[in-house]
Amino acid sequence: MRLVRHPVLANYYVTYRCNATCSFCDIWERPSPYITLADAEANFRDLKRLGVRVIDFTGGEPLLHRELPQLLALAHQMGFITTVTTNGLLYPKYAERLRGQVDMLHFSLDAADAETHDTLRGVKCFDFVMESIQIAKGLGERPDILFTVTEDNIDQIAAVYQTITQPNGLVLILNPIFAYNEVETLGGLTAESLDRLSTWGKKRGVYLNQGFIQLRRDGGNHTQNPICRAASTSVVISPENELVLPCYHLGQKTFPIQGNLHDLYQSDEVQALVAQEGRLPACEGCAINCYMQPSFAVELSKYWWKSLPSTLKYNTMKGTWKRLFA
Repeated sequence: MRLVRHPVLANYYVTYRCNATCSFCDIWERPSPYITLADAEANFRDLKRLGVRVIDFTGGEPLLHRELPQLLALAHQMGFITTVTTNGLLYPKYAERLRGQVDMLHFSLDAADAETHDTLRGVKCFDFVMESIQIAKGLGERPDILFTVTEDNIDQIAAVYQTITQPNGLVLILNPIFAYNEVETLGGLTAESLDRLSTWGKKRGVYLNQGFIQLRRDGGNHTQNPICRAASTSVVISPENELVLPCYHLGQKTFPIQGNLHDLYQSDEVQALVAQEGRLPACEGCAINCYMQPSFAVELSKYWWKSLPSTLKYNTMKGTWKRLFA
């Protein structure tokens, strides 16, 4: 049963450029412009009309966009919940300007030691994450640690939890690796690893969407009976100011927005693509977290029930649950 019939999340790619070369991502390989404030302001108004509550300012590395603080401030003024995930390289430089503008600030960290983390990220950024944690705390921010879990680093969770997140009072977000296109994702997670992750997700100060674990146990999305609701729950906007459908990772088509996102999204051509969400050949077996999370939230299913406790847990820890249900 569908509970929400409008998009709830915008994945706003402020640029595809990145100052890291992560082994499980290919976005940094793409040439890219930067979004403009004028386009963003027009799009924010239309996102509001469409019912979107949360804007994820993503990339690439979003802090490469020099006007990110202004973008976040504008989104906040319009009542959106804002999220930013960064590798930490530029956070010390921009921390003061970002202060108070990010509701969910995530620092990417995949190991408790510099060598392992920096190898996964392709750049020496571990020390910047450690510095960023202290700077953010000093400014009264409440950052999270976003840990992308692979078979190669799953044994690092305990050390990150015990030596970094718990001593600093941070939430540890466990993000299971996912495959897409031809990107090398270091292999999937075994059944044993999924069990270990599920156990970790029940610990104090840890967030793991248990729906992600169930979906992987079920073999991902199935085109004959799709769980994915990417196109109807998430609005994806590219740095070229285009609407991307049905999602970024498996995008089939782009549409120039030209200052009219609301009507474009509601158009017959776009809605015809929205209707194919989860049913395209490339959607078989998909388990991309950033689209499954909103998919689980809008439709009553076993994934909705699996996700509910962890979602309430995280938003209680972050203090954002009242705004989600306002």
